[in-house]
Amino acid sequence: MSTALIIVDIQNDYFPNGKMELSNPEKAAANAAKVLEWFRQNNKENIFHVQHIAGSPELGFFLPDTEGAELHETVTPLEGENLIVKNFPNSFLKTDLESKLRDNGVTNVIVVGMMTHMCIDATVRAAVDLGFETTLIEDACATRELSYGDKSVPAEQVHYAFVSALASMYCKVSSTEDFLKQN
Repeated sequence: MSTALIIVDIQNDYFPNGKMELSNPEKAAANAAKVLEWFRQNNKENIFHVQHIAGSPELGFFLPDTEGAELHETVTPLEGENLIVKNFPNSFLKTDLESKLRDNGVTNVIVVGMMTHMCIDATVRAAVDLGFETTLIEDACATRELSYGDKSVPAEQVHYAFVSALASMYCKVSSTEDFLKQN
């Protein structure tokens, strides 16, 4: 049984002055960095950084060859760590993430990153659907306020709605502290 860390889209555009600023991205990134450090000390070969590059300029952020699309300094990949470039919310869609995980004998994945309501949700659900035992480190994720029509949903409610949906029947959910204590 081998476990991998998947760090999804912790990129500059999600931080202050970025093109798609999230709520409290620094806290989530700091927690993701703690999990990353644990993996660097205990499971070096199974670290996967995922970087979203906009497939179309209409997205408005993560544009190719921009500072905003670069991975944030808190989780900069080290030499030998895997980098997966994606163009869709699901980190598995049209990437070699699944084949690299399988080639390394990975059966369990730990997911951290951004945005909870989009790329994290899509990646976690895909991982489970592909048969990976999946754990989401919820406080190593961040999202933003959403609106629909005249309704506005604060970021914290968006985050916990998606986390609770995933936890109810889809995957294990943990805090950074609990993950580090148990491993």
